[in-house]
Amino acid sequence: LDGLNASQIKEIREKSEKFAFQAEVNRMMKLIINSLYKNKEIFLRELISNASDALDKIRLISLTDENALSGNEELTVKIKCDKEKNMLHVTDTGIGMTKEELIKNLGTIAKSGTSEFLNKMTEMQDDSQSTSELIGQFGVGFYSAFLVADRVIVTSKHNNDTQHIWESDSNEFSVIDDPRGNTLGRGTTI
Repeated sequence: LDGLNASQIKEIREKSEKFAFQAEVNRMMKLIINSLYKNKEIFLRELISNASDALDKIRLISLTDENALSGNEELTVKIKCDKEKNMLHVTDTGIGMTKEELIKNLGTIAKSGTSEFLNKMTEMQDDSQSTSELIGQFGVGFYSAFLVADRVIVTSKHNNDTQHIWESDSNEFSVIDDPRGNTLGRGTTI
């Protein structure tokens, strides 16, 4: 949360709307965190893949909507390491997410996909197979960020909404309007 001091961060956390993860999501995250622990680097591949997908989506929309790129015409993925704060930022100028999409896409997962993922992962573990390739196949790759982070913060700006901050400690998540306003133009920073 670049640009905010500790008291501002505390204040937005207190004001943010809190949500509980669905039970299946909680179970799945614990499995991911515990089962893929030896393959921590998988998280970066998944976050870059998601960023690339977001660029593809806005690029496709721009073919039929001439204003789609007006917030930011540059289509990029940038990775920034802040050693002092022990943080890694993955930023894209893709489609971004609305508040509702942050809640839906990051806070819930289709039950059928989650169940299928959990069943396949358990099956592969029972057979002592590597589960590292499995994570990207079920749309749960974002959650691999919890392999290396106790807290994940997502800032996102979609053309049809204001900029929001989604934050989670893997037990619950919160969403709030970004008090800094529109700093992204369009896109997402994780």
